[in-house]
Amino acid sequence: MLRPMASGDAPALAAYRSDPVQARYQSWETPYPVDSAQALIAEMREVRFGQPGSWLQVAIETAGRLIGDVAVRVDGDDPRQAEVGFTLAADVQGRGFATEALRAVISLLFTEHGIHRIFADCDARNVRSVALLERVGMRREAHHRKSTWWKGEWTDEYVYAVLAEERRDEKRGGH
Repeated sequence: MLRPMASGDAPALAAYRSDPVQARYQSWETPYPVDSAQALIAEMREVRFGQPGSWLQVAIETAGRLIGDVAVRVDGDDPRQAEVGFTLAADVQGRGFATEALRAVISLLFTEHGIHRIFADCDARNVRSVALLERVGMRREAHHRKSTWWKGEWTDEYVYAVLAEERRDEKRGGH
């Protein structure tokens, strides 16, 4: 189930963000304190899904437990474009939760918010995220070599994207 983050999610959010394996390719450092999770959730209360210019973490829940999130930011300068990201607790990876959640968010952005293009940046070494982005129908648009100074080293970055028209063609059976 996808839903807004709630104040009771702070311990679970802090727990999966504190996992060094999950945080390796993310913007935060570990450990990720519960008070930081509470502050992030409080900030998100002011953001609507699809609101231009602000990131929103959409909670992924199963069996009453927060297991991850899909992050969404509609571009403030061009609200026809949106960026997505995702994080999933290590113990539930490989079961299709992130695939299902990301597909649902992409669909909602295209159908309910009139988005033209959805993209995601990804560390080229993050093979599981690369596979997920490809699985949900995004294509690699760019490979930026040693373009980002990330946590003490130069890293390669991939840019993935999908256009609304590509999704319509896919649903009609075209390529």
